[in-house]
Amino acid sequence: MADLSNQDILDALGVEAESKKKAARKPREERIIAGFEEIQRFVEQNDRLPASGEGRDIFERIYATRLDQIRHQQECRDILVELDHQGLLEGAGELEEISAEGLSDEQLLSQLGVPVPDESDVTTLRHVKPRAEIRAAEEVANRTRCDDFSKFKPIFESVQKELESGVRETRPFKDDATVRKGNLFILSGQKVYVAEVGEEFYSEAQNRKDARIRAIYDNGTESDLLMTSLQRALQKDEHGRRISDPSAGPLFSGEAAEDDLASGKIYVLRSKSDHPVVKENREVLHKIGVTGGSIEKRIANAAHDATFLLADVEVVATYELFNINRTKLENLIHKIFDAARLEIEIKDRFGHPVVPREWFLVPLFAIDEAVEKIKDGTIGDYRYDVERAALRPREERSK
Repeated sequence: MADLSNQDILDALGVEAESKKKAARKPREERIIAGFEEIQRFVEQNDRLPASGEGRDIFERIYATRLDQIRHQQECRDILVELDHQGLLEGAGELEEISAEGLSDEQLLSQLGVPVPDESDVTTLRHVKPRAEIRAAEEVANRTRCDDFSKFKPIFESVQKELESGVRETRPFKDDATVRKGNLFILSGQKVYVAEVGEEFYSEAQNRKDARIRAIYDNGTESDLLMTSLQRALQKDEHGRRISDPSAGPLFSGEAAEDDLASGKIYVLRSKSDHPVVKENREVLHKIGVTGGSIEKRIANAAHDATFLLADVEVVATYELFNINRTKLENLIHKIFDAARLEIEIKDRFGHPVVPREWFLVPLFAIDEAVEKIKDGTIGDYRYDVERAALRPREERSK
């Protein structure tokens, strides 16, 4: 086999040799590249080319016109050909052709039929449509790599566990548009954590207060944008959601914060049944449930309900809860204590066999501990050890 050159070997291995450092680009070339990168980001985010139709967003119309301009100018094509990993320079003429050679964005706006205010006239700087639309650029603020993401990664991991366990839930952002430090949202399918909220200022253009925020995304990026920009983006996203935040107020408490949504109560009952199994284990046999109504009404007919072992009951503990999905929470609690579930069959008043499923051979202190673990979001790291009658870390094996 003929001797191969170093370049031949690199080509065969699919390795690109490091090229020599290129000369600094001219300001005009940098502007062309920057404008092209904005178009590339639009295509990545929307999975389509920008279009210049009347019903399109003003920025999309600018990108469409700019791309058409680039495609028809050889100078631009030569500068951008190595950067065009999406094949955007191909198909010249596909977009609506607008003669835009050498035009600035302000001139493009004018050509698209959007009036541009005279910058020298201070009276035109307020309440004009172009300015309002330009502010919308904040909603797609460039994201950058989050250098200290290691600080925030545990937050996202914990939140995911709490969503799966029912400790947290998501609800439409439109139900509550407030944005505070520590809030979590879902935007375009990604979790967003509000790490910092800057000093408030009054925005005359919007006639309301605003603030600069630092938003961290679960993919390791961040952006520095206005609070109103995040709010608008969440409003526009039909799947935009707020993630309930247990730290915003007491999760299980008799007192709720102003913006907490009441969800109900966890109740723990003890049976007064004379059944031999119940009598033998009365101090550790408990029914655990979650209700959004009155506990008193719930247990009023216990003596005639097989769910309550056809006997009166006493309430031994209750926990007020807020911003929680009751069904998911009840399923979570039952799953935690599943190994201690009471297996008993009784006959209802019609003589039909019934197997109650909400009674557990668990001491009250273990239930209290489980509630605390749910409150602080660590319940996923624990399991109930029947032999020890206590919660144990999952990695710790029973001896």
